[in-house]
Parts: sequence; structure tokens; C-alpha cells
Amino acid sequence: MSKAWRWFALSALIVAADQLTKWLVLGYFQNRYPREELTGFFNLVLVFNKGAAFSLFAQAPGWQTPLLVAFALAAAAIVSVLIVRNPARGLLCLGLALILGGAVGKLIDRLRFGHVVDFLDFHALGWHWPAFNVADSAISVGAVLLILEGFVHHEKRAGAPS
Repeated sequence: MSKAWRWFALSALIVAADQLTKWLVLGYFQNRYPREELTGFFNLVLVFNKGAAFSLFAQAPGWQTPLLVAFALAAAAIVSVLIVRNPARGLLCLGLALILGGAVGKLIDRLRFGHVVDFLDFHALGWHWPAFNVADSAISVGAVLLILEGFVHHEKRAGAPS
């Protein structure tokens, strides 16, 4: 556990950044229209997502919140165990730490509000990406790092003498 602390510290920083940005956005839009155009391709918005990724299950009658809370708790436990068991595998733990921080950030929102606060809104050439937040970004980058680590780790095993 002594070597894993840095990965948990990174996760805590992600949670702090996620919650701080949401607090700032909620304060900013408190008495304003929940959309601020910043550039031709980026808006700051205030969206409450009761669903999962890309608002999946958002229109469900309420069963999704306890299910998504349970899923986040299970994911956080599994990811934590993987970090503790593999603290020296830097790329793996970096990806896991980002995913853990993002999952906990979303978990806090669901427990506090019953939904996730999204606020980053990108669009270009007629394409519009669903609004997202720091937690979503951390989870996405973490997933990409895990995929890369899978290739790197596979190459190391393939090159090892039998």
C-alpha cells in the first residue's frame, strides 16, 4: 500500500478539480441563462444528467440513480484493489487513478444532487458532442491509457524469453 498512495492522491486531485469546477459553474449560472457561448465551437452550459454516459437512461423514472451509485461503488472498489496490487505499473495505475477520480466525482454528484452536473459543450461543423465535465474527461483519458497499457504490456510479454 505504501507505493500506491500516489495513485490515490492523484485520484483525490481529480475529485477535487471535478467538484471545484462544478461548484464554480453552479455559482456562475445561479441567476443566469444556463448557456454561455465562449467561442464558435465551445459553450459553457449547465446540464443535469440523471443518466449514464451520453444521457443513457436519463428519462427512466428514477431507478437509474441507485443502480449507477452501486455501479460506481463497485468500480471504485475494483479499481482500488488493482492499484494496490500493481503500484509499480505506472501506465496502468495512471489510467486506473484517473478512472477512480472520475467515478468518485460522479458518485458525489449522484449522492448530493441525484444527477451529474455537466457543463463543457463542444460543437463544430454541424456535430455536437454531449455536454460533459472533468470527471468524464478523466474517465475517458484513463480508459485510453488502459488500452495503451494493454498494448505495451502485451508487447513486453511477447518479447520476453520463454
